Amino acid sequence: MGTLNQILTLVFCLVFGISNLFGQEEVLWDPVKRLKWNDFKGNVPLGSHAAATTASGISYEFSTFYKGNEMFVDYKVHTYFYPSKSWYKPAICTDVTLAHEQLHFDISELFARKMKKKMNSSVFTDNIKSEVKKIYRTILKELSDFQNQYDDETDYSRNLGAQIKWNKKISEALKD
Repeated sequence: MGTLNQILTLVFCLVFGISNLFGQEEVLWDPVKRLKWNDFKGNVPLGSHAAATTASGISYEFSTFYKGNEMFVDYKVHTYFYPSKSWYKPAICTDVTLAHEQLHFDISELFARKMKKKMNSSVFTDNIKSEVKKIYRTILKELSDFQNQYDDETDYSRNLGAQIKWNKKISEALKD
């Protein structure tokens, strides 16, 4: 399983790094802005059985500085939606499907907040780079597991009762 986590982290980092390199459009998570179908600009993969895919993720940056012998950490954690990696099939997607995809983006924001809390409560050493990377990898693994649980329980939005419960659950969590 560790190898899978490394691959997922590497893929995320590569996608994030490549998207920055080529100036890919990114949409920063905003509590007011909701996704629209025209935000999904990627090509539907041939043979895909999914109705839609939301590519979202967490990025971070940090720096350190010292006052005397005390190290201080300045960091930022952001949640992004990647339009060119996100796609949908117009013939089978509905408003419910779009709300389901929005929740994937919102769930990414919840885990960005979780990373911020973990960073706030951590005491770092001179190995801060590896310590932050470990926090990040742990959060990405938890995020992936949570996203999969969401899809499983809602049956990719087809279980409307479960979808409504998840909408409420995530909405409440975002208020904290």
